[in-house]
Amino acid sequence: MKELLRTTDPVKMAFATALLAGEGITAFQMDVHMSVLEGSIGILPRRLMVHPRDMFMAQAILADNEIGSD
Repeated sequence: MKELLRTTDPVKMAFATALLAGEGITAFQMDVHMSVLEGSIGILPRRLMVHPRDMFMAQAILADNEIGSD
């Protein structure tokens, strides 16, 4: 898995995941449960991972929708 997106914005993460799913690209969110360690203040970023073969297409989809990392 390769890191496609790193953000602290849960809305951006959900939107990116939905866009990729709509194009048939499987994405996996990492660090989702880190809020237990940080006290739910949202300072630790979440990462969106995709398979290396899907990386180019996934980057193009996010760029077309003007979604970038924080």
